[in-house]
Amino acid sequence: MKHPKGLYCLFTTEMWERFSYYGMRAILVLYLTASLVNGGLGYEPEKATLLYGIFTGFVYVTPLLGGWLADNYLGKRLAVNIGTITCMAGHLCLASGANAVCLYSGLALLIIGNGFFKPNISVMVGELYSAQDDRKDAAYTIFYMGINLGAFFSPLVCGTLSDSCGYRYGFLAAAIGMLCGLVIFNTIGRKALGHIGDKPVRVAENATADNQNKETASLTKEEKDRTWVIVVLVAFSVFFFAGFEQAGSSMTLYADKYINRQIGNWTLPTSWLQSVNPVFILILAPLFSMLWQKLARIGKEPSIPIKMGLGMIILGLGFLVLDWACIERGGNNPDETVKASLMFMIGTYFLHTVGELCLSPIGLSMVSKLSPVRLASLMMGVWLVSSFAANILGGFLARFTETLGAWEIFLVIAAFSIVLGMVLLCLNKWLVRKSHGVL
Repeated sequence: MKHPKGLYCLFTTEMWERFSYYGMRAILVLYLTASLVNGGLGYEPEKATLLYGIFTGFVYVTPLLGGWLADNYLGKRLAVNIGTITCMAGHLCLASGANAVCLYSGLALLIIGNGFFKPNISVMVGELYSAQDDRKDAAYTIFYMGINLGAFFSPLVCGTLSDSCGYRYGFLAAAIGMLCGLVIFNTIGRKALGHIGDKPVRVAENATADNQNKETASLTKEEKDRTWVIVVLVAFSVFFFAGFEQAGSSMTLYADKYINRQIGNWTLPTSWLQSVNPVFILILAPLFSMLWQKLARIGKEPSIPIKMGLGMIILGLGFLVLDWACIERGGNNPDETVKASLMFMIGTYFLHTVGELCLSPIGLSMVSKLSPVRLASLMMGVWLVSSFAANILGGFLARFTETLGAWEIFLVIAAFSIVLGMVLLCLNKWLVRKSHGVL
């Protein structure tokens, strides 16, 4: 089933933006906790993981403002360009010096830039297809591959540069990634995207006489019901992402200290483990895309709430595997000299990836399908706000990992994910009914 050329332009632009973000993210906690003589800031792990959680949380709250501004004043295309340039400036600030001013200035610019970039490029994917097009779920899964292609090789590049040349070169590589995305979006995108995203939704609606009053009209009952479905699914997603985002904080520190990364005479850099999840995405995403399309053709495709519920359950199973690694080291009284097998971490990332493919790209498609047209970018921002709350919660969980113990925290996350996933499965019929045939 052929997809529009614009999908692959957005795929590539998103790939480079995610290269920069995940490359920076892979080394951020290591940079914060590294000693001053090693080019870091010398923060305690508790402070570093909490700051990481706050930063990654606010990265996902600014899309509310960025989506609203794009819908009403800027247009999606201009918003994406503003976000790209601002993020590039943020990476350059991080690269310019190992001090608090550069750190907080850089993080603030990244938070602002992501608010303009993230919701609007995601909505543009949906605008390539009609509301009835069965390819939309598959398109978002393909788009998700772009995210993870960038996330795959960014820790390898930025992590290697930071290990061999210093952290500033890792951040500089992230800035170059943003520049590549900016160039592609404004060259290939001119033809491939046509007029998609050129004008704010409000201006586009007012250009048609039949829609002059649409902006001020209240939402219909169906639109209100569908909006509430988005809110409910966003609420469940908070707990998924709170667990999933442990990859950049508690799981990174756990792997650095307690996982045997020795392969022969070579030690696997901790930052490289951040590439395991994207590798699995690149392998599995095409299979999931084909699976959803095949099931749709025979009328057996699961509803979106069922997919997302299964994703939460599978995430919980991944943390049970990581708990098994903790048990190998002594459970809640671990032997600090014993390191667990690397295969436990690989197994956890595999299950987290399967869960992610059942929830995250499907969530993007869900928002595109259910949102009122004039609120599309704003509602995509609401979806991304789930990651704001999740990362704040995840930061606190990671902080307690250092005090309460990894075994206890990983077990709590596993239990919550599995129970809430089952609850979501039970709510499936009600959510489908409230979607009025969309889900």
